[in-house]
Amino acid sequence: MRIGLFGFGRAGRAVATVLLQSDEAYLCWVIRKSKLLQHRSVSEFLGIPEDAGGQGLIFPIEEWPSAKLFDEHPVDVIVDFSSAETVLSYGEEAAKRGIAIVTAISVYPPETRDYLKKLSEQTSVLCSPNITIGINFLMLAAKILKAIAPYTDVEIIEEHFKDKKEVSGTAIKISETLALPCADIKSVRAGGIVGRHEIIFGFPYQTIRLIHESIQREAFGNGALFAAKHLLDKKNGFYTMENLLLPYFNLRSFLC
Repeated sequence: MRIGLFGFGRAGRAVATVLLQSDEAYLCWVIRKSKLLQHRSVSEFLGIPEDAGGQGLIFPIEEWPSAKLFDEHPVDVIVDFSSAETVLSYGEEAAKRGIAIVTAISVYPPETRDYLKKLSEQTSVLCSPNITIGINFLMLAAKILKAIAPYTDVEIIEEHFKDKKEVSGTAIKISETLALPCADIKSVRAGGIVGRHEIIFGFPYQTIRLIHESIQREAFGNGALFAAKHLLDKKNGFYTMENLLLPYFNLRSFLC
């Protein structure tokens, strides 16, 4: 499975590390805004032996128009950890070539989500504000619990590193999933917390807490790899991580 990666910040580098170490993926290239590190090998920069995966090269986005990039360095899947506007620069060229798109941007404006849905008419597109398997399992479990006990009090708490200013896109997604007001999300900013989300279900005589904590950003890489593998055999369409996880919630296979 040939993968191209957009974005090489803290999350992007962690994702690249996971992809390079995987036997199921070949990281062909990385595109970033900055010209720093251009034409360097991804594996060399991250200190990962080349026999642990594909090596790939780091290119500045202005050097490679998307049509030229996809024609000369073809990939099966794009993984995007860059910014909300980047998909506008490559989306149409990727879609018409049938390249699957996995995008894990925290917050997209409504018009960009509409653009992604338009692209999904030509290829498979997965959009998730938090692509870790754990957080998406947590959201599914929370939906089930809320359906079982709709009378409970529910609180959402999100914790992140000190410099993160906006409310977590993941917390907003959780609140939307549970039909709760986003304004009620409790936020904590301290130190270098990677990301912690907690959903508290307050029953009359008991309390249930669902907690997910990202210990290292490589968790995003595990989720991106899971998404890329499962998206390849999907028909054209707009998908979420919930769509990919739901088949695993067939309880009959576990209870038999």
